[in-house]
Amino acid sequence: MFHPRFEAFVVGAVAALALNTAAQAEDAVLRQVIGGGQRGEAHVARDEARHPYESLVFWGLKPGQTVVEISPGSGYWTEILAPYVKAAGGTYVAAVADLDDPGLSDGARKGRAAFEAKYADAAVFGDIAYVGFGATSKPLGAPGSADLVLTARNIHNWMWRDGMLEKAMNDFYAVLEPGGVLAVEEHRSDPRPEVEGARDGYVSTATVVAAAEKAGFKLEAQSEINANPKDTKDHPFGVWTLPPVRQSAARGEAPAADFDRAKYDAIGESDRMTLRFVKPAA
Repeated sequence: MFHPRFEAFVVGAVAALALNTAAQAEDAVLRQVIGGGQRGEAHVARDEARHPYESLVFWGLKPGQTVVEISPGSGYWTEILAPYVKAAGGTYVAAVADLDDPGLSDGARKGRAAFEAKYADAAVFGDIAYVGFGATSKPLGAPGSADLVLTARNIHNWMWRDGMLEKAMNDFYAVLEPGGVLAVEEHRSDPRPEVEGARDGYVSTATVVAAAEKAGFKLEAQSEINANPKDTKDHPFGVWTLPPVRQSAARGEAPAADFDRAKYDAIGESDRMTLRFVKPAA
């Protein structure tokens, strides 16, 4: 007979090993999806800068979750999240242009239609759910119905429209269940001060934290996964001077053929904050 304490130790060790093995299996699914052929070449080329595996693990992506992605753009995260949710169970919700907004531009309407067409193959991406998101949009879903809300590189845009940042944070808080996570990736102005309205695309960490806390969130953790110390944040066309946009002239003007891109391409993508907020348990 073994000593009871030793037996308890063995039982605990076996349980920990089982949990670790399960976690590795879940991570293997995510790794497989990130390496899958459903992803576009342009998106894959950005993995070195965006660290998809590390970022999603940090944010707490798990099987069986309802994940809401805010303004997914070209679908960098969609190509990962939608197939992962399909394989691991759960629901992927894309919060896109609000078709009920009477002021919505034709470009935004066409952009949403193109996005839905691009990710329409349910055999690959599962049954994506869509919800409108904007300045006058309705709730993102039933209260407490989501486990994870992800917003990547959007916050600076909301700062250009009165009340939009506050509305967005309130929408996220309402749709998340107690204990749910708000995942944030954003261009970071620190250590230099944020310019007025973040018009260069760089936002201070303090601004994001204050907005989230005002809505009721608590900052649970922050990571340097997406830090880029080479980013001097003093570029002629703001953050858009850097890849992937690579702007070389004022908006509305043709790209400048004589613009020296070497310096900015060598920097790579922006320095970004990576934050995990939690909605406190009731």
